[in-house]
Formats: sequence, C-alpha cells, structure tokens
Amino acid sequence: MREYFLLLPIIFIFHDMEEIIGFGRFFRNNPEIFERYPKITEAYKDFTTAGMALAVYEEFIPFFGISLLAYYFENDVLNALWFGLMLSLTAHFIVHLIQSIYIKKYVPSLITSIICLPISVGILINSSKYMNFSLMSVVIIFASIILMMANLKFAHWLMHRFGKQLG
Repeated sequence: MREYFLLLPIIFIFHDMEEIIGFGRFFRNNPEIFERYPKITEAYKDFTTAGMALAVYEEFIPFFGISLLAYYFENDVLNALWFGLMLSLTAHFIVHLIQSIYIKKYVPSLITSIICLPISVGILINSSKYMNFSLMSVVIIFASIILMMANLKFAHWLMHRFGKQLG
C-alpha cells in the first residue's frame, strides 16, 4: 500500500492547479453564473486567484502531511486516515463532474477531474486490498472524510477572508 501514499498529494495538486489557474478567468467571462447558480457559486463569492491559492495551500497540508506520515510510519490508523482522504478527493472529482453537467458548461476543474477520477478509483480499489477494515478503521475513514469536509469550509473561509488582502 505504501506505493500509493504519495500519489494522493500529487493528484490533489495536479487537480487544484487547474482550479487556481482557471477560475478567475471563468468567473470574469461568465458573470451570469453567480445569478443563475447561487448555491454552486456561494463558495466562490469574492474570488481572487491569491485567495484560491491560499485555500489550496491550506487544503494541501493535511493531504501531504498524512500521506508522508503514512509513507514512513505505516499502521492501521494512518492507513485509514489516508484512505479517507483519498475517498474525499475522489468524491471531490465527482462533485466537479456533476457541477459541470448541472450548469451545462465547462468549469475549471473538469479536465483534471475526468483524468484523475479513474486513477483515484483504481488507487482506492488497489489499496483496499491492503486495508484492515476493522470497526476502528471504518470510523477513522468516516471521521477523516468529515474532517476534510470541515477543512474545505475552512479553506473557503480563508479564501474569502484573505483573498482580497492578498490579491
């Protein structure tokens, strides 16, 4: 399983570079998107590229940190944390696909979501062969997913709070 651990932060940063690079232009060229889809775009109000980069950097820390710890100190707890993060990232790709289908338009993140989704699913399937799915591990997996959802909210808060100051 060790061979998969460091792929998580690599896949994350590959995907999020498309978001950092593309969302500013996307919003400038599609201002109506905020009016037509307020629930989807709520997370991106007051968007700046600098704010987005800060949010991505903050999100990268747990992906990289847990992956590095799991790589060097492989045990059931770290394996479960890593697996939950990988599940979270894979779900993130699915959300972007659904967003694009829903608004019937390319969104910056679609191309890398299409590329990364099958790779991530393959990693999850292959790494699951080495997982110990004890009750403790399953609880840790779900807890890490919930923590990453909370972290995403925090990252968006950072993006709004500091984006204009950094931009």
